[in-house]
Amino acid sequence: MSVIKPSLAKGTRDFTPVEMVKRNFIYDTIKTVFRKYGYAEIQTPSFENLSTLTGKYGDEGDKLIFKILNSGEYLSQKVLDKVSHLKKEFEDAQGYLAENDDSNPDKIVIGGNASVVFGNNEEFTKLQQAISLYKNVSKTVLTDISEKALRYDLTVPFARYVVMHQHEITLPFKRFQVQPVWRADRPQKGRYREFYQCDVDVVGSESLLNEAEFILIYNEALSKLGLKDFSIKINNRKILSGIAEIIGKPDLIIDMTVAIDKLDKIGLDGVSKELLERGFTETDLEKLRPVILLEGTNEEKLASLKEVLAESETGLKGVAEIEQVFQYVESLISYGLPLVAKLELDITLARGLNYYTGCIFEVKTNEVAMGSIGGGGRYDDLTGMFGLKDLTGVGVSFGADRIYDVLEELNLFPASAEVGTKVLISNFDAEAEKYALPIVQQFRNAGISAELYPSSAKLKKQMAYADAKNIPYVILIGGDEIASGELTLKDMQSGEQKKLTVLGILELLK
Repeated sequence: MSVIKPSLAKGTRDFTPVEMVKRNFIYDTIKTVFRKYGYAEIQTPSFENLSTLTGKYGDEGDKLIFKILNSGEYLSQKVLDKVSHLKKEFEDAQGYLAENDDSNPDKIVIGGNASVVFGNNEEFTKLQQAISLYKNVSKTVLTDISEKALRYDLTVPFARYVVMHQHEITLPFKRFQVQPVWRADRPQKGRYREFYQCDVDVVGSESLLNEAEFILIYNEALSKLGLKDFSIKINNRKILSGIAEIIGKPDLIIDMTVAIDKLDKIGLDGVSKELLERGFTETDLEKLRPVILLEGTNEEKLASLKEVLAESETGLKGVAEIEQVFQYVESLISYGLPLVAKLELDITLARGLNYYTGCIFEVKTNEVAMGSIGGGGRYDDLTGMFGLKDLTGVGVSFGADRIYDVLEELNLFPASAEVGTKVLISNFDAEAEKYALPIVQQFRNAGISAELYPSSAKLKKQMAYADAKNIPYVILIGGDEIASGELTLKDMQSGEQKKLTVLGILELLK
């Protein structure tokens, strides 16, 4: 058997023990906050039925779903059957499959090495039919050879979970989930084919208290992770709908929001140009510009919006919802952790408008150049796709990978997040090993991670091991230590050594 060169699949990563300790520090911190607010953890399978996932993310999203091939000879036979059927359909359409026919200038390549050849221009009307046949057969082949797929996100599996367990769960149902997802995207810096999502949602409740608590969850979790300067931006889909109404373009709300969402990137002139290209007039822009450029405190922005949206019932409802969220936050923080985050009403925030129906959130750090590190919003009818209608919900997510990069750049990981083993006990000979065995277990029983070097070796080798693993303390046990009962504790960072009993060391390291 030939030797295989080890390699990673594109878009995937290994995580070292040090990286895992840091990643778990992030997840454990966030999970602790979730639980404080009454959220319980669930998990769903790594793969779902293909029918569960397809049609939920749009055509582009569906292309990024990793399909799992059915196993066995069934696969090859089904492909052969479908290819034969494809060839017959082409022939019936008065075209024919041509392979390696580079001499024919009328050949039209539609996929792989297969081409459709048409005799003259009049036959080009059959091109669309041929391509349609190709695509349709491709889809039917896919359904025959693949019935399952890796999950694309945590939202659709959550909707499926709620419907399947609707008689077991208690509404409002508050859940969080931290699991990997997979997307057949083109790998690039900061974008992977396998990555983790960290979602928290509540379904079955219309109360805006949920939105307010998500603001506090972001505030507390990110503060505990060490961030000191970050913004939680909030907007409401109803406000954006109201703006589209007052300028007389309610049908172009998506076009409007896609453009104004780019304000930070392309500026007002760029946004104006894009809006004109999308069907808006200069008169529309004159009404829109003052709204886009709203400045002042949140209270001043809300007051301005009430004037601008006076003729839009939908828009005023969105303003009222934002006011209610702010009131809840104000009441909650008066008895708890102060609001470290900058809470900002941002009218240009327009993420996820194809499914969000109320409040929308986005979180950004102001300490390093980084995209959003969190976001989410209110949605209606999440479970409607699976037959359970009119179940409203709201949820947010944490961008754990980006948060990791931020903490690394700012050197915010605590020393405890970089330590695995806290103390190593040396092993010089059989007598020392026998003496050390009950001691190492004493440390573990006390909740201190400890190792006994597994075999007798020279001191230099054992110290090198401790250095390589960033173990902060080493206990040296030789003949003198065994005789006196006082062990030598070495601080690996300072180099300081001191004689202590086992109980003394336990007290020091706790």
